[in-house]
Amino acid sequence: MKTTQLLAEILKELENSCQLISDDEAEKLVEAILESKKVFVAGAGRSGFMGKSFAMRMMHMGIDAYVIGETVTPNFEKGDILIIGSGSGETKSLVTIAEKAKNISGKIAAITIFPDSTIGQLADFTIKSPGAPKDKKENDDKTIQPMGSLFEQTLLLLYDAMILRIMEKRGLNSTTMYGKHANLE
Repeated sequence: MKTTQLLAEILKELENSCQLISDDEAEKLVEAILESKKVFVAGAGRSGFMGKSFAMRMMHMGIDAYVIGETVTPNFEKGDILIIGSGSGETKSLVTIAEKAKNISGKIAAITIFPDSTIGQLADFTIKSPGAPKDKKENDDKTIQPMGSLFEQTLLLLYDAMILRIMEKRGLNSTTMYGKHANLE
């Protein structure tokens, strides 16, 4: 298959994935973000990169958003929310982070293929995302893509859609957000 044909197949997979995400679950997360003092995101590997892009866009909107593990990340407190993107919901380092957040009594949201996973059970609410886990042993979602690519791409698109929803709720547009974009480059 040619590269552009593969691209078209990936886009079909993403269109199907987006239709399987619960609007109610996504809206709950948008509301929780707007009600929180600070927003923290976590993920491992490529899911972590998607979370970093989400935190960046929230910062552009004036939301106090941070990435777990960065040197400038403040402490997590009651009234804050932790959003974990994890396909399996079982990544050990993320489970530990979720357990700590639970002990502090902040809110936890999990975006995962498996809402009944350890992280899903620790979360106050979950968004079930389609996709195949890295090992592709435990899920029926078919994808031509390797490992967790479908989950990771769907995660990025979901995060971007939530940014648009928050912009709508706050009356923001690209022009107003651009004022918070890095300008020392």
